This record gives sequence, C-alpha cells and structure tokens, in this order.
Amino acid sequence: MTEIKDLIQPDRGQEAIAIHLVNKDGFADFAKTLSAGQRAALAAQKFDGSGYQVGIVPDGDSFFAVGGVANPDNFSSWCLAKLAEDLPEGTYRVAGRQPGPAAYGWLTAQYRFNRYKVEDKPVGPRVLLTEQVGRLPAIVAEAEAEMLVRDLVNTPAEDMGPAALEAEIEKLAKANKAEVKVTRGDELEQGYPMVHAVGRAAARNHAPRIMHLTWGKKDAPVLAIVGKGVCFDSGGLDIKPSSGMRLMKKDMGGAAHAIALAGLVMAAGLNVRLHLLVPAVENAISGPAFRPGDVLSSRKGLTVEIHNTDAEGRLILGDALTRASEESPDLIIDFATLTGAARVALGPDYAAMMARRDETADAMIAAGKANDDEPWRLPLPDSYREYLASDIADLANAHSNPYAGASVAGLFLDRFVGEGIDWVHFDTFAWRPFPKPGRARGGTAYGLRAAWHMLQGRYGG
Repeated sequence: MTEIKDLIQPDRGQEAIAIHLVNKDGFADFAKTLSAGQRAALAAQKFDGSGYQVGIVPDGDSFFAVGGVANPDNFSSWCLAKLAEDLPEGTYRVAGRQPGPAAYGWLTAQYRFNRYKVEDKPVGPRVLLTEQVGRLPAIVAEAEAEMLVRDLVNTPAEDMGPAALEAEIEKLAKANKAEVKVTRGDELEQGYPMVHAVGRAAARNHAPRIMHLTWGKKDAPVLAIVGKGVCFDSGGLDIKPSSGMRLMKKDMGGAAHAIALAGLVMAAGLNVRLHLLVPAVENAISGPAFRPGDVLSSRKGLTVEIHNTDAEGRLILGDALTRASEESPDLIIDFATLTGAARVALGPDYAAMMARRDETADAMIAAGKANDDEPWRLPLPDSYREYLASDIADLANAHSNPYAGASVAGLFLDRFVGEGIDWVHFDTFAWRPFPKPGRARGGTAYGLRAAWHMLQGRYGG
C-alpha cells in the first residue's frame, strides 16, 4: 500500500507528466499554443477552463494534463484535487509553478476507505513533484491527520467502540512517549459520574471509560484538548428514529478530531503541556440505561436533570471539561458532534465555533480562512442560560423550545469549564454527505486545520 508521504516527492528534474492550469478567462490564449489536434482533443472533452475540469491532451507518445482552476496564480487547497482523483497512475509536475497549498488536496484526494471492501479497479498512485521540499513534512502531517479522522469516523461502531478508541490513544501515546491514564468501572462512576451514567447500558465489550493522555514539559503552558467519544448513539430511551440513527457511528467524530489534533501538537513539538481527554461511551438501551427525569451528579458537583437522553454528548463532555479545568489550562479546545441545530444553521461545510474570548475566536477564524477550513462563530448569550433551568436540579441537559439549540448546548458546556479559562468549542459534523474534489463522501474533519494553525501561531515559538 502506498503511504501518504510517497504521493508527493522532491522535484529533482526527474521525468514527469506536465499539468497545465488555466481558467476560463485564460483558456483561449492557452489553446493558441496547442496544435489543431490537441485543441480538438480538449474540445471533445468539453474542456473550457471551468473549475475542477480535467483534460488529457495527446503529446507525441505520451500526454499532458490540463486542469481548470478559478485563479492559476492563487491556489487553494483544492486546486489540484480533481486532477489527483481523475488522472491515471503516474508522476506529475505543475508546469511553471509550485503546488503550494494545493499539495494538501492532492494528497487527500487519493484517500480510500478500504477496510471492508477492495476496489474492483484500483488506480495506482498519482505522485506530485515539488521544489518546496521544506513544506513537505507539514503538508503530509496535516493530510495524515485528516485521513486519521476519516478512518476513525468511517469505521462502524462495532469495530470503533470505547476500547478501540482507547487503543488508538495508546498507539498515539507510544509514538510520542506520552502517558495515558484510563479510568473505568467503579473509579469512573465515582470520578466521572455523567460519563458512567451515559455509558452504563452498553455491552461489557463497549463499557464506558475516559482516556487522559499527558505530554510535554510540566512548566509549559497547559493546552487541553477534549473530544466527544460517543461511539454509537441510539438516543437512549429517547430513542432516535432509524433515519437519525443510521450515521451515529460518526458520533465519536469529536474524539477523532481531538486525537488527530493532539498527534499534530506532539509531532511538531509545540511548547505546551498537553492534556488530551476523551470520554468514550456507547449510548445504548438496556436495563441500566439512564432515564428521562433522572438527576445525575457530575464531577464538578453540579446536579443535572435529564430532559432528554439523546442530549448525552454534553453530559460526558461536562465531566471531561471539568477535569481539564483542574489543570488551570491556558486554553481548552473541545470538539463534538453535538447538535443538529448547528447543521441546520450552517449546513455540512462549516464547523460551528463558540468561544469565550474574542481574540481567540478571531485567531481561530483567521487561521481557518487561511487554510480553507473556516469555522463560523455562534454566540454564547447569557440571555439563553434560562433555557437550561430545572425545577429540581442545578440545570437541565436540554430545553423544550426549538430555539438556539447549538448555543444552548454550548452554554451547558460553559457551566463545566473553569471560570476565566480561555475556551473554544467546536460543534462539528465530522461527515461529508456530498463529495467534493479532495473531500470524499463520509467521515471528514471540520475545524481541525483551523485549530492546528491557530495553535502553531500561539505556541509554535
């Protein structure tokens, strides 16, 4: 199997197939440089320079490729992605320029999830050459992080339960000489009661737990990364309809983001004391399932009345955010596939982001825009805190009115983050329902690159 790092190689002048990039405005001038036969070949393919078009042009005994882009002088991450998807196996070079940020999409375009099914007619690797050798490790690392998220999210719940997430974190720790503490059983019930309550109805092989990885110098600024690891969400006793349950293998997508981001932080050696916290559960239905109307205790000491067992992700995150706050962190970032309301508001292409501090939110948005992974900030309005009021407990886990579901979920989490701590919450989808070049249908990361580049700017030295 070809590794990601092998799909982009240093350009040492070796033989390669040329890729010419044009847009609609410049196509006529480009076509004048071609022979009549070559122009006819492009005309037969209906190539006119529109975005994401791919043309194959005969050239003696070989061929060259032509790709349509919006602006040949200003590449996005995705300018070469359609070419990487459609071109035959071979080694390629962009004519007259370097791939720059488009190298990322070249890599992610060749992702295939083949754990359970082998392609009937697989295409061999499409290798891209670049003279920007110094950028290769960073580009490959980001692409590998994206593909890790895809692999974890695409894997069915039976094979990606709490134990499998634990194994993934143990592997990450071993690769980076980090330490991991796993809390389960009686210790989980006592120390993380909401995590235990949500996961206690699952089968023994999917028993709940929380993983806590630590890495870095103890005197460095503390960075806490938290990910929602609901490995399957039936909705609990407030059971989802079958249509809503079909994709719930992806409800651990927040954990996948957190694991991938932690891997980037450690591999780059950022100057932080990293705490990665992943509570992992299956929200199942059986005799021990927690019930609507129950009042749960929490690690923070707050009591929570359960208005809806399908609002379980915020419960396990509450305990994890409390534990993260105990380290007096400089910053907490959490990722969670938390609310349908965020998807209704923003659709599948944007991660909803909430933050306590404007300057942190601005830095996150700027990093996302610069790297084709823009999050969209939603508010945390004090006026909506009353939606979480309970008659018998400190707060409820859900509200009955149809308004501001994503922000209200964020306000619930806010109650479990220590006072004054800089905190960013991503309500991410972790799934792409409609494929785009470089972005396959299925599991995907939203907000990961934004967070990573923001962290590099803040802690990279």
